[in-house]
Amino acid sequence: MSKGRLFIVSAPSGCGKGTILAEVFKDRKVYYSVSCTTRKPREGEVDGVNYFFLSEDQFSQMIAEDGFLEYATFAENSYGTPRKAVMEKLEQGIDTVLEIETKGAFQVKEKIPEAVMIFILPPSVRELDRRLRKRGTEDDETIAKRVSQAKGEIRKALDYDYVIMNDDLDPAIADFKEIIDNCTDPDARAQGFKTKNEQVKKMIEEVLEK
Repeated sequence: MSKGRLFIVSAPSGCGKGTILAEVFKDRKVYYSVSCTTRKPREGEVDGVNYFFLSEDQFSQMIAEDGFLEYATFAENSYGTPRKAVMEKLEQGIDTVLEIETKGAFQVKEKIPEAVMIFILPPSVRELDRRLRKRGTEDDETIAKRVSQAKGEIRKALDYDYVIMNDDLDPAIADFKEIIDNCTDPDARAQGFKTKNEQVKKMIEEVLEK
């Protein structure tokens, strides 16, 4: 039995990565890794579905037991990817998706070099700020921190394997599907999303400037 493929997906908060992933993997057999976090649930979020919501003590205990593939603190809350479930699914030949921030993504890539890293860009930093404010779940100070952090994350997109933009949802979904379906085909359209391409590098720079 061949091992499953690991896809690492990152994007600043407000880029719509959750919506894209839900559509892309609706008809595909994959394991969508549920992260642990110490932040409080937002309205409508369910423990074990959106996140495993842990106390600070529970999170620290998992760190002590080497229970995370990666973990990091962001906006004063901790997030981590449980190791056991991910490794079991890969061994069973099941493709697995991690939706994590950049620091954690590079931690996992170091441990599992064959993982495919995909970064989703917003159309601009200004549009990202607008989307976060429209969501209405955080105060101005928290949004400002997220936007500042997003700029640093977007710069790190150059170190991912592939980059797409979510300016229009349907094309973004199609681009993402192209990558996961054809990333090993040297002649496929997916190669156009590789970060070695000058047009991709220019796209990242333009997002930061807007």
